[in-house]
Amino acid sequence: MRPYLLLAGAMAAEVFGTSALNVSQGFTRPLPTVGVFVGYALSFYLLSLVLEEFPVGLVYATWSAVGIVGITLVGVVAFDEGVDVAGVLGIGPVVAGVYVLNVVSGMSPQ
Repeated sequence: MRPYLLLAGAMAAEVFGTSALNVSQGFTRPLPTVGVFVGYALSFYLLSLVLEEFPVGLVYATWSAVGIVGITLVGVVAFDEGVDVAGVLGIGPVVAGVYVLNVVSGMSPQ
């Protein structure tokens, strides 16, 4: 259970860092800039802990995919960015791939 919580924390920190990057205006705004570095540093630290128990391919694929979906949702909700049908169709295979890696394949520790 612990590695899953750490992975969830790593994914949340990555989405936070990317959101801060969006509002840092090229690292010219101090508080969002600090948020970028804190978010990414925390994310990679937590990932390093998860990698002690889970395979790197599974961890990185899951972290990346959830980051893609998470930051897309943040963009739509917080930054008034649009997503069209093509965007949803593009994200769909990413989500399906992570499902296969985590549930169907033998990569995920049971």
